[in-house]
Amino acid sequence: MSFDLASKPFGATLLALGDRYPQMIVLDADLQRATETEAFSRRFPDRYFNVGVAEANMVGISAGLALSGKTVFCGTFACFISQRVCDQVVISVAYTGANVKLCGFEPGVYSGGNGATHQSVMDLALMRAIPGMSVFDPGDATELTAIMEYQAGHPGPAYIRAPRGKAPIIFDPLSFRYQPGKATCLREGKDLTLIACGIMLERAVQAAEMLVSQGISARILSMPGIKPLDEESILAAASDTGCIVTAENHNILGGLGSAVAEVVTGSLPVPVIRVGIRDRFGEVGTADWLAERFQMAPAHIVAAALRALKLKR
Repeated sequence: MSFDLASKPFGATLLALGDRYPQMIVLDADLQRATETEAFSRRFPDRYFNVGVAEANMVGISAGLALSGKTVFCGTFACFISQRVCDQVVISVAYTGANVKLCGFEPGVYSGGNGATHQSVMDLALMRAIPGMSVFDPGDATELTAIMEYQAGHPGPAYIRAPRGKAPIIFDPLSFRYQPGKATCLREGKDLTLIACGIMLERAVQAAEMLVSQGISARILSMPGIKPLDEESILAAASDTGCIVTAENHNILGGLGSAVAEVVTGSLPVPVIRVGIRDRFGEVGTADWLAERFQMAPAHIVAAALRALKLKR
């Protein structure tokens, strides 16, 4: 069994890292299909553990293995690995500085068929508040692979949001160069800046194209690193364009939008409009229906951009 970058970027990257790092261990909580660990478990059966539906045990075991010198990737649905086992993440992983890479699948309202109980609208906020925890929400398959590769070779606790199955490929895998702690400018613009992460990056690109038809030039920053945050790029955007719109698949409280606003208000105040889930739980629905329901479609990013420009003027 093998995966490719287009169909299952997480599984494909996990398998490649297993070849490169013999000390790497993978754990999941009886979710092989969702976490794409099948191929790894077949190739490296001695380095894979399915702990069953016992997420707290999974994190505790992961911390113990990491403190014994292993590099550990463990994952389950984003809501479980952030909410259900928060205390184990805080004490066993973060407090000890264990080299555990916590992978949260189907984040935000990505899991449309499972509804509110399986939709993690607060995971970025929870993980971002934990001391010493790095937090990532990659915008495409290329960013996801690059972040996983970097984290495999650099010790310390990290939380990585991950898609289940196919992810868009926005950046060219052959030419993309990941810079830890830095955003990537997808396009330049002078009127405002769109800062996006996760599944909202593709929608931000679509929104920028829609703005062109109105004579508006939008800079696009892909910000997969929620913590540490690229404050330099944010302040440059504030200075150069005078207003910012953030777009995230998460509650607008505590995630990317809050992080950007904290940087801007502390150093260079400009209007910041946040697009995302507005302090409510998720619902069952298709991706397109949920995007409209929660006002997270490209058209809603455009509307936020127009509001930001009005405040700027």
